Amino acid sequence: MNAKKRILIVDDHPVYRTGLKTLLADNRSFEVVGEAGSYAEGLAMAKRFKPDLALLDISLIDGSGVELARAIRAMLPDLGVIMLSMHSEIEFIAAAFQAGASGYVAKESGIDHIMHAIEAVAAGRQHLDSALSPKVVRRLGDLDRRKAKCIDESYGSLTLREQQVMRLLAEGLSPQEIADKLFVTLKTVINHRYSIMKKLGIKSPLAFVRHAAKLGLVDLDDAPD
Repeated sequence: MNAKKRILIVDDHPVYRTGLKTLLADNRSFEVVGEAGSYAEGLAMAKRFKPDLALLDISLIDGSGVELARAIRAMLPDLGVIMLSMHSEIEFIAAAFQAGASGYVAKESGIDHIMHAIEAVAAGRQHLDSALSPKVVRRLGDLDRRKAKCIDESYGSLTLREQQVMRLLAEGLSPQEIADKLFVTLKTVINHRYSIMKKLGIKSPLAFVRHAAKLGLVDLDDAPD
């Protein structure tokens, strides 16, 4: 008989944690070995119990579930991580998978969706909630159409992260908003912005927006003042 998969739950809503524990209580394949309500508690629990799977809320009271996933997987490389989130934007999903998550589930999804994700990741597969998939496909299509317009050689010299930061800047987000969205520090975003402007030979914020419009990253009529 195979041993039960040991699960850690990290979510800052006690009622939601209780719901997850109830969901898993009668399942012979899984055992909840720990629960936490914050980044710090989750990291400590991971060190203590060394679980096989972790269900992580993407937004915690003292940090990001994405950064927690990265920190825990640095300790436990074989850990399966499922991110639980209210966010369906592709930036959040991409950040989660880049941090080592194997699954991403919308919090409003039903019990069947959550269990399907847990079973898939426990079996070594990746899983994206089917409720989110159409939104992601549409968003990827939008990005592909925008990318098709970006034929400028200098734009191609940017890293993928710099291209992402440039799109968000062109859409009018502040550096702090971008940092929050991508789960990086404000200093990282500012460094990316400096690198982008240097590579593209851009000298001012207005020139930045005009260059982004030329590349098709933003409509000039909708560009920030």
